[in-house]
Amino acid sequence: MQFLHTMVRVSDVEASLAFYCGALGMVEVSRYDVEKGRFTLIFLAASDDSETAITKDAPLLELTHNWDREIYEGGRNFGHLAFRVPDIYAACARLAEHGVLISRPPRDGRMAFVRSPDGISIELLQAGGSLPPMEPWLSMQNSGDW
Repeated sequence: MQFLHTMVRVSDVEASLAFYCGALGMVEVSRYDVEKGRFTLIFLAASDDSETAITKDAPLLELTHNWDREIYEGGRNFGHLAFRVPDIYAACARLAEHGVLISRPPRDGRMAFVRSPDGISIELLQAGGSLPPMEPWLSMQNSGDW
């Protein structure tokens, strides 16, 4: 068995790409507009997997945008997407610079949670062992749901 992709529905393509690509650092691998079905599929890879993804050997995130307006609720019911990052503090700082609320700060130097524009919970995990706890993350409190 090989894991291929996870699909999430998005309501605003530009806001979603600003989050997943701009803030989180993913890379768009391919995009398909399906006029007959009135939807767009956008496949993203983690930046370290982008070269492998082109040959279809890396797991992908599929963003599905239905052209007819729909409201998506219950992102928390989905669970979460998890990404391993080389420096959790740098990743959280980059997300915060893009205006993303860090719902569960990386106080332990190992784990943090944020949300996409559609409310999908995203878990960030430090590659290797935990980093030493440091400010400002150490004294930050949780914000909202994660």
